Amino acid sequence: MHEDAHVYTSSGNGANGNGRPAKLPTIDGSVVDPAEVSAEVEGMGADEAIAWAVEAFHPGLRFAVSFQKTSSVVVDIAHRAEPEARFFYLDTELLFPETYATRDALAAHFGIEFDRFAGISVPEQERLHGGNLWRRDPDACCGIRKVEAMREALDGVECWVSGIRRVDSETRAAAAKFGWDKRFGLWKLNPLADWDDKRVWKYIKDHHVPYNPLHDQGYPSIGCMPCTTKPGAGEDSRAGRWAGTDRSECGING
Repeated sequence: MHEDAHVYTSSGNGANGNGRPAKLPTIDGSVVDPAEVSAEVEGMGADEAIAWAVEAFHPGLRFAVSFQKTSSVVVDIAHRAEPEARFFYLDTELLFPETYATRDALAAHFGIEFDRFAGISVPEQERLHGGNLWRRDPDACCGIRKVEAMREALDGVECWVSGIRRVDSETRAAAAKFGWDKRFGLWKLNPLADWDDKRVWKYIKDHHVPYNPLHDQGYPSIGCMPCTTKPGAGEDSRAGRWAGTDRSECGING
């Protein structure tokens, strides 16, 4: 055991439900220092990092998919590394038609099925909290439609993979490629953390991977229909998410 390994607490899967500290982070049954492992993975390329995560955590590994351009890349790399890799998405029931179409295109292209997780229905949310909650209280809406579903998706999982990148926004500029996710109490891999748009689009083109057509219509970042607009000139790629508010994350990645 590393003497400098840290004890983390979490309200998510890592907590034991009675306020006690969560278990020490482990990989393959051995306690590790998250900082040390993070530094090791930081030097890996995306292909190498995903292959390493598959070896270390599969079948307790899950790939979160938002059906944006980065998801197309991650799915392609992961499927090449492990054909039995598991992918999931959070269906808020408020996604763009193009996003659902991208889900179907990727499923057909790779011959896979995406696990669907969703919270209460939109009508039930309106019954309990009133209409247009995403405008009146976007924090509460994301908590219901995304965070709660995410906790269900990650139940019993050892490590999850996202497509976030440091160039996305200021809130993600310091994102580690790999580390301990205190929010959910498990490991998290961001294999594309150091990729820029040029590299993402080159990969998609070179490997002929389906992608969300909304990107071609001026949407660099795509979320739910009520809360996604095209960013203005000079704004970062996520400026169109929750435009007009000080919100920049849904509560899953930060």
